[in-house]
Amino acid sequence: MKTFISALLVTVFVMVALAQDIPQDIAKKDLPASATCFICNEGEEKVAGGVMYKNKAYYFCNATEIKNFKKDPESYVPPVLPRPAPTIDLADTAGKMWNVEAMKGKLVLIDFWASWCQPCIAMMPAIDKLHAKYKDRGFEVLSISIDEKKPDFEKFLKKHTFPNPVLLDTTKTWNRWGVTAIPATFLVKDGQIVAQWRGKQTELTFSETIEKHL
Repeated sequence: MKTFISALLVTVFVMVALAQDIPQDIAKKDLPASATCFICNEGEEKVAGGVMYKNKAYYFCNATEIKNFKKDPESYVPPVLPRPAPTIDLADTAGKMWNVEAMKGKLVLIDFWASWCQPCIAMMPAIDKLHAKYKDRGFEVLSISIDEKKPDFEKFLKKHTFPNPVLLDTTKTWNRWGVTAIPATFLVKDGQIVAQWRGKQTELTFSETIEKHL
């Protein structure tokens, strides 16, 4: 009898553990009126829905974000850091090739953005300030556009001047880096991703982490 009960408890424990690894919708009655969208990260806004995953609640501002999160939650949850950085083999607008060799000895902030992404554009002044503040200390910024149409990319560059290298992602580098939403920003040192952020961030948030790795 004791053996049966022990086996039953183990089975229940396993079932509960597995259930926690499956995204579960949060009932509408349990949703807050407003919260910070896990994807956009732009302050509190109206909540469209929420998901419980591994005992943590994630809130979203639209149904598409919820659907994408539930398809592959592990690509959204906090990553393992540090970890090896995927490859980059892209030329910037000045013709310089950026790869592992070009980034050697530098602390590099890699920002994935697009001309149609308003949070990306809103965050650019903060990144410009970071570049100016740390460029003399071995810090570099790579602004990688994921625009699918080159004319859109070129049109944006005529209106916005970047103080740092700008690259057009023609090889789906964003896919190798696991980018699921933009802005997506990574801090790379010695071939390792030492920090990363999803959504719009403040200059202070970036600066605090950059200082630790310079």
